[in-house]
Amino acid sequence: MKKIIVIAILFIASYQVQAQRYCVVDSKYILENLPEYKQAQTKLDEVSAQWQKDIDAKLLDVDRMYKSYQAEQVMLSDDMKKKREDEIIKKEKEAKELQKKRFGFEGDLFKRRQELVKPVQDKVYNSIQKLATSKGYDIIFDKSADLSVFYSDNKIDKSDDVLKDLGVSVPKSK
Repeated sequence: MKKIIVIAILFIASYQVQAQRYCVVDSKYILENLPEYKQAQTKLDEVSAQWQKDIDAKLLDVDRMYKSYQAEQVMLSDDMKKKREDEIIKKEKEAKELQKKRFGFEGDLFKRRQELVKPVQDKVYNSIQKLATSKGYDIIFDKSADLSVFYSDNKIDKSDDVLKDLGVSVPKSK
């Protein structure tokens, strides 16, 4: 009798324990194949380059002011020296503040990236959620993220399915 109960319990337990279904996606690969992501990256690169150019021009102006000051320093009174030094310091501080405003933590570049790239990332995320729901996946790993995936069989890589869902023609091979 005990054997029958143990077998029954094991049968019920094994019936309820199901293997988790999982797959792997490569979000970097997916994003690189989305035209709107490429456009957003191009726009960010252009804006970033222009901002850097503006900052470089300001720093170059500070450098010219400093060199001019060094050349004329011996002929200047103490008051004039102090005034010129203050101007140079002020200009340099403005350039550094602009650099921080544009490229600093949560600066203009960060905000612009959120504005341009986040909607594309959300679209990919929603597509991955749709894939998980429709195919019954319990877990989806991203092999391009910090999570280390040392090996994944191409059979479980569903990146192309996500791209198809997003309306992107899938390249022949990765």
